[in-house]
Amino acid sequence: MPETTKDRAAGAIMGAFIGDALGLGPHWYYDLAELRRDYGEWITGYTDPKPGRYHAGLKAGQLSQAGFILKLLLASLVSCGGYDEADFCRRMDKDLLPLLDGTPISGPGGYTSQSIRELWRQRVEQRLPWGQTGGHADTTEAIERTLALAVRYAAAPAQLAAAITGNTLLTQNDDVVVSMTVAYGAVLGQLVQGHPLDAHLSNRLMKLVKNGALPFHAVTSDNLGPPRPGAPDPPRAGRFASPDALLTPSYMAAAAADPAIRIEPAWKVSIVYGMPCAIYHQLPAAYYLGARYSDDFESALLHAVNGGGQNQARAILTGALVGAQVGLSGIPQRFLDGLEDCATLSGLAAELGAQA
Repeated sequence: MPETTKDRAAGAIMGAFIGDALGLGPHWYYDLAELRRDYGEWITGYTDPKPGRYHAGLKAGQLSQAGFILKLLLASLVSCGGYDEADFCRRMDKDLLPLLDGTPISGPGGYTSQSIRELWRQRVEQRLPWGQTGGHADTTEAIERTLALAVRYAAAPAQLAAAITGNTLLTQNDDVVVSMTVAYGAVLGQLVQGHPLDAHLSNRLMKLVKNGALPFHAVTSDNLGPPRPGAPDPPRAGRFASPDALLTPSYMAAAAADPAIRIEPAWKVSIVYGMPCAIYHQLPAAYYLGARYSDDFESALLHAVNGGGQNQARAILTGALVGAQVGLSGIPQRFLDGLEDCATLSGLAAELGAQA
């Protein structure tokens, strides 16, 4: 069993890196006709970004800045044996921020996201201390790195929630975004432990809320029933406003399993839930693909990428979810062979898996 857990943990990490690299070329095409013109009817693997597009100049199989930052956090976790915020911040100060200039088209990966640009302005230009650097981006950028924390603390939900909350607040401080980021981490942690992404997963998460392991406010009884007469209002201090972010994945999984609900072809999940970057567009699509293709890494990732829009984030999130379900051993070898510096990334993923 421990070996299986390590395989799932490494699969989640490598799935995220693969998703990042798969999205590098066709990133942010909101005109699907233009996407098909540039890359054909079906993208099947890593591709070069086109001149004048996001990430121009990079090559197929390389990582974007999201992958670069995920690697920084992963290296910190492996080096320290767990999450050390000071060490991670030191690495960001030393290895990332000096490479940025506050503009979008800059830095590792050729593009710097909104939350990291805001971080650069507050940390470098304004010289604010860490802890006062969070901005209001409503995106999945924190998930794209904190998924490593979800893997590391998969068996310790309270530590998982605390670590992801703290790390997210370094760059994004909207309460709803933080709660949805923590919820994704809680889902991924369950998958690393071996639980399926299905209609029952949210019930497992709600039990963790009831026993105090996950910091979400909930007044309902079991199975979302009404509270008992006279039951006290649960304490709100330090808790997210509601557990709704924990309920989303099981609704998506139920939709994926219901024969009367079909999204065909599955890449059109981007149209159903939306192509934009915001976290409330990205998470439902990733959960749907993660549930529908729970044992088919290739199909999940290719449908995530071929949907256009913010397909890179969609592929990162989906890659981690499905990678955790199939394990590193279930990822097709061609995706590993085409990933730049795969040996280093796989080594870090394996070491984190051993910790988890």
